[in-house]
Amino acid sequence: MARGGRTKILDLLKTPKIDTQVTVKGWVRTKRGNKSIQFIALNDGSTIHNIQLVIDVSNFDEELLKSINTGACIRADGKLVKSQGSGQPVEIQVADLEIYGVADPEKYPLQKKGHSLEFLREIAHLRPRTNTFGAVLRIRNAMAFAIHKYFNENGFVYLHTPIITGSDCEGAGEMFVVTTLDINNPPRRNDKSVNYSEDFFGKQCNLTVSGQLEGELGALALSEIYTFGPTFRAENSNTPRHLAEFWMIEPEMAFYEIDENMDLAEDFIKYLVRYALENCADDLEFLQKMYDDSLIERLKSVIECDFIRLDYTEGIEILKNSGVKFEFPVHWGLDLQSEHERYLVEKHFKKPVILTNYPKEIKAFYMKQNNDGKTVRAMDVLFPKIGEIIGGSQREENYDKLVSRIHELNMAEKDVWWYLDTRRFGTAPHSGFGLGFERLLLFVTGMANIRDVIPFPRTPKNAEF
Repeated sequence: MARGGRTKILDLLKTPKIDTQVTVKGWVRTKRGNKSIQFIALNDGSTIHNIQLVIDVSNFDEELLKSINTGACIRADGKLVKSQGSGQPVEIQVADLEIYGVADPEKYPLQKKGHSLEFLREIAHLRPRTNTFGAVLRIRNAMAFAIHKYFNENGFVYLHTPIITGSDCEGAGEMFVVTTLDINNPPRRNDKSVNYSEDFFGKQCNLTVSGQLEGELGALALSEIYTFGPTFRAENSNTPRHLAEFWMIEPEMAFYEIDENMDLAEDFIKYLVRYALENCADDLEFLQKMYDDSLIERLKSVIECDFIRLDYTEGIEILKNSGVKFEFPVHWGLDLQSEHERYLVEKHFKKPVILTNYPKEIKAFYMKQNNDGKTVRAMDVLFPKIGEIIGGSQREENYDKLVSRIHELNMAEKDVWWYLDTRRFGTAPHSGFGLGFERLLLFVTGMANIRDVIPFPRTPKNAEF
């Protein structure tokens, strides 16, 4: 369907109507030719592929054609015909041209090809025009749609949990403070601490690290809900795996115990990978060619196998007996690092692993305690190249056990009174998990740095755009 006075290049290439008059609009990728004929590769972002414009120089003003360079935005009218050359099935014989915006070839940062990903992060406002980031952003869009599609098809309610919160889900303390107080002269108590009672919300509030706790409240009324929104960590980590602002998908399900939680996680992530293979083939083929020659094979391997379900204690023994000298020595009680997780997935089992029954001391307060008094019903889904991609658990529904664990961790009961109420009034077994959207995209795209799968990465000392 033609909209905006044009036909998208994707539609022209998918269902070409030969010898029809068409209008295309987009950005010039390349321009070549001679005094008689010129060829422009035009892209409008709808597909990785360009469409070739064929221009008879004698039909156009010389100054107009000189103004069209890489990066310029133009409109072209003409006839769609079978291509005379190799490399494209169709091309447009141009009858009329209009320049919307020029791009000075001496100044346009993308005039030349072959820029590093590091350089492109410095011009995040322009990098979506490259083939790489066009592909990544189209895949990101497809995965976001697939997430909503999956949950809608399975009867989940989309719950909008707050971005500004007075609670700290994980207890990590690395949160961005939200305040209207004068940061140069905030009101203070007698002990010199900031008096947040005079702040907008009357208490200290932060940007959320997770919608889980509020998600549980929804699940204990609506049975099955999911959240999908931005989350924030004020962690000073400059690594290829960390962002200060990232997106999380967090389903919470009443009446699910740990095995059903694992079943859902496996089914969900296979659905997403299958959707990418079926709907993003051109972009995946490009990324495989440019960045990861085993990408599509690895994606297919995930949907074709049953995930291994492995007890944490057994996993520790496998790592101890591996003969590998890890950077972080292996012992029971260790919070597994990426090197351990990837060994289990890539070397030992050669397929995704769901690790369960972690030591309670390395997991959050809300996880259901096992009868051994040492472990909790946690589950982490481990993937090749990524390590942990999903983290979840059965939640502790027993009021007394939950309060006891809160006291063990020296948490303030008054800060989570509303959370405890759900265990006092009509409690029920329930479970949930979180999938980091950018971690998923790292796996699906084959990109190596998490900053390259989000449009405008927020990292320490970087909030330019």
